[in-house]
Amino acid sequence: MAGRRRASGTRVVVALCLLLVSLVGCGGRSATDSARAEVQSVLDAREAAILDRDQAAFLRTGAQSWFRNLRALPLADWSYRLTRLDRTGDTATAEAELRYRVRGYDRAPVSAGRTLSLSLDAAGGWYVEAERPAKGSAEQLWDQGRVSVVRGEHSLVMGVGQSEAALLRYAELADDAVPAVSQAWGTDWFRRVVVLVPESLTGMAGLLASPASSYRGIAAVTTGETGAPADAPADRIIVNPDAYGVLGATGKQVVLTHETTHVATRAHTSAATPLWLSEGYADWVGYLGSGRSPSQAAPELWQAVIEGRVPQALPADADFGFTGDSGRLARAYESGWMACRMIAERWGEVRLVEFYRAVGAHEGRAGAVEGALRDVLGTSLDDFTGEWRDYLRAQLGG
Repeated sequence: MAGRRRASGTRVVVALCLLLVSLVGCGGRSATDSARAEVQSVLDAREAAILDRDQAAFLRTGAQSWFRNLRALPLADWSYRLTRLDRTGDTATAEAELRYRVRGYDRAPVSAGRTLSLSLDAAGGWYVEAERPAKGSAEQLWDQGRVSVVRGEHSLVMGVGQSEAALLRYAELADDAVPAVSQAWGTDWFRRVVVLVPESLTGMAGLLASPASSYRGIAAVTTGETGAPADAPADRIIVNPDAYGVLGATGKQVVLTHETTHVATRAHTSAATPLWLSEGYADWVGYLGSGRSPSQAAPELWQAVIEGRVPQALPADADFGFTGDSGRLARAYESGWMACRMIAERWGEVRLVEFYRAVGAHEGRAGAVEGALRDVLGTSLDDFTGEWRDYLRAQLGG
């Protein structure tokens, strides 16, 4: 009986193996594994074509799509890693991680999720029909059109739908911003910035994977402000040309210097850093040397103070959200700026930088500001808040 059971079990194993042979080959790779390897090979050829600027080689991997759009980019690296493949007959959808590096500016690769639609060609090879941002991933500038590039002394400006003259003006402002930030903050940062200038607010929103309503009226943001990790290889200053374009010369310089400050301070900005400090410090650096008085630079807060509506407390992070109340948002920024301005005047600019770094070095938000106030400025949160309220009345109430 035992022998018959063993023989029966052997016949089952043999039958199963024969069935698997007909499907994938017993002991060999599955059809899915084979397709994944073939698609990864196509992606490898695609990356080589992009780095070599070889349009013919790129066309052998798929449709031309945006190849010409990124020709001007100074790429140091470009690679794809296939993360998922869904095949249906002669077509497939691939999910891949794109990693690329801009020469001279990115110290490590920037990562972006991509979705590729593929089909089998007449020879049985995979062909990329289209490539686009993965669901939930931000667009890249070349997804929006042909990219133009202007190099400054300390900056790289990349734009879509922008004239060379316009991009040169951005580069000049960024080149002025970098040494200004270094003078205030110090030189322990990369001291180069990448500025992206899309064609419109809609383009800006696409680069941030957010609705346009989130940034309407905001002249520029830095990717570090949108939740990127502190060790990200490079920040991008992303401009909203609709809002930026209506600013005067001083306003444009303040904005670029403000955003460049975020790039410089990124390594010392953490979850422990409240927005009133990170945004207030960036504004403080931005306004240095501008000649703007408190009432000129903080008109919404000035109006509140002269009406007797002096803030009771430093702004919370939620006050910096764009909810349609532009006055509330402006007062939050202005309040943070005035707090940093007060520190610089009463304790000194060096202590302001030390305070910022101390807050960011704390393990978490709880106790970070209180500890830095005590250790760096020798005061308490209650006393500091009281002094700040008095400072607002003195500077804005007259």
